Amino acid sequence: MSEAHSSEHLARIAVAALEDVKGKDILVLDVGHLTSMFDRMVLASGDSTRQVKALADNVVEKLKQAGAEILGVEGEQVGEWVLVDAGGVVVHVMHPAVRLHYNLEELWGAARKARQAGHAAPRPQ
Repeated sequence: MSEAHSSEHLARIAVAALEDVKGKDILVLDVGHLTSMFDRMVLASGDSTRQVKALADNVVEKLKQAGAEILGVEGEQVGEWVLVDAGGVVVHVMHPAVRLHYNLEELWGAARKARQAGHAAPRPQ
């Protein structure tokens, strides 16, 4: 996989797209050691159905502009939880209450935090 399409690079693009639309509590998890389906999971919250949809739409747009293939988008009809599947990166955009209820951070608890609150986390040695 080229650097332009690496999971880490695509996750950075997704994070920037989320920040552009004022996404909250953005977290990137390195899950490649837990599943072979994808390498990075990006989580973000939006304050309203409209914002959740706008966040997901911006992620799709920016990833496509970068040449990424979007394999699927789920949940945009309701807008409480939208999932964007870009192959090596999966982005979950949720209402805070939905995020709290499903608690993906705990579910994927063995994942390493790759980025939180605007700062890169140190990589394990």
